Amino acid sequence: MRTAAGDRCRSLVAVAALVATLSVASCGTSSGPTGSRTTKSGDTAHPKGDQSSPNTPPGYLTWEFEHIADFSGKVSDIAALSKDDVWAVATENNGQADAHLLHFDGTEWKREPLPDALGATTYPPILEEVGQETLWLRPSAMIGAGGVTGESPGPLPWAQWDGTRWSTVPNLPPGGEVADFEAAGPDDIWTLDQPLEGRPSARHWDGSRWTTTRLRYAASDLAIAGPDDVWAVGSRSTGPGTELGFGESYNQPVTMHWDGTSWKSVETPQFRFEEPIPPEPGASLQQVFALDDGEVRAYGKNTFNHGETDDEPADEFIRLRWDGSTWAEQEPAPGECGRRIPVGQDDWGLFLDGNWYLTDDGRCVKIKRHRLPLSTGARKESNQSLWLEEIHRVPGTDEWLGAGHVQVNQSRDGFGAPVVVRLKRGG
Repeated sequence: MRTAAGDRCRSLVAVAALVATLSVASCGTSSGPTGSRTTKSGDTAHPKGDQSSPNTPPGYLTWEFEHIADFSGKVSDIAALSKDDVWAVATENNGQADAHLLHFDGTEWKREPLPDALGATTYPPILEEVGQETLWLRPSAMIGAGGVTGESPGPLPWAQWDGTRWSTVPNLPPGGEVADFEAAGPDDIWTLDQPLEGRPSARHWDGSRWTTTRLRYAASDLAIAGPDDVWAVGSRSTGPGTELGFGESYNQPVTMHWDGTSWKSVETPQFRFEEPIPPEPGASLQQVFALDDGEVRAYGKNTFNHGETDDEPADEFIRLRWDGSTWAEQEPAPGECGRRIPVGQDDWGLFLDGNWYLTDDGRCVKIKRHRLPLSTGARKESNQSLWLEEIHRVPGTDEWLGAGHVQVNQSRDGFGAPVVVRLKRGG
C-alpha cells in the first residue's frame, strides 16, 4: 500500500493513546534497544544487542512495540483515520490463507471479522487511505469468488470504513488487476493495471467516474507529485539502447508523465554493462517516489541472469532525480543510506528501507528497536530481526506506525511474531 509521500507507505513520533494498554506489549523486554528494518528488509538482533553508540546523533529514533499478536505470522498492512482508529491486516502461519483484521479504538487492539462488504477473498486484503475520513479495504487479487478457474470470474467488491461502519465501495476501477494504488484524496485516485496480456493501463477516479488511459510501456509503479502531475516508471524493450543482436534485446528504464491531458514518455538515461555483456541483461525502474516539495525520484537496477558466466560484474543500482526538465543521477547519500530507497517522509527527513533514516541535513541514522519480551516465547539467546511491510503517518499528527513481524531464530522453535510498532524520538 502506498499513499502520498507526506502520509506514508509509501511510508513516527509518539502515538500516546496506543501505548501500555496492550498487555503483551507492556511486558519488559529481555534487553535494551538493538537493530531494526523498514519495508521488506531486515537486520539481526543478537542476544546482547548493540547498544546505542556514543556517536548516535541527537534525536535518535527507536521502533517501540505497540502491539504483539498472540500467534505466529505477520502484520502485512496498516492504515489509520486517527490515533484512535487504526486498522491492520495480519496473517497466521497455520497453513491457511485466511487473514485477521485488527482494530485499535483508542483503548485496545481487537480482532475483527472481515467485513461482509468485502465479499469472499482468498488472499489477505489491502488497506488504502483515500482521505481523512475514509479507508478502503480491497482484495489483493481482482478475481471472483470462484477463483481463476471458476465459471464466472469477475471483480470482487471493495469495502470502505467511514469511522463508524463498513460498507461497499460503490464505484470500482473497471476490470483488470490493480498492480498499484495511489491516492492524493478521495477525488484524486490512480491505479495501475498490469494485465498478463495487452497494454498496461492507468485509471483515474475524479470523484464521479473512472477514466482509463493506455500506457505505451510496461509500468511497475506510480507516484502522484501534484494535481495533474503523475509519474509512472518501468522498462521498454524497443527503441534506443535496446539493441543487443542475435534477436535479443537489452531492456532500458522508462518514465512516463501525466500532465492532465495525456501520458507522455520522458527521455530517461540508458544503462549498459561494458563488454563482454553478461547473459540476459536488462535495466528497469521499479519504484518512483514524490517528495513533499514535488521533487520526484526513481529507483531501479541494471542486472542480468547470474550464475551463467565467470567474472560476473556487479549489479548496478539506478538512482535518478527529476530536476524539473531532465532526469539526472542522484547525489549519493552517506554510508548505509547510499543504496536505500525512501519509504516515507516526515518534517525532518526520509525513512529508508532497511530501517535507516536520512535527515535533511545529510546524516544517515539507524532506527533502533527493542527485543521481544520473554513472554512471547523468544529466548534470551535467540537472534531476532524486525521486518516491516508498511510504515504510515497517523493523519493529522507527526506520529508514525509500522506493520510487520519479528523473526525469531532459535533452536527447535523459531517463529515470527506479528507486530505493530510506533516511532519514538529520543534526546
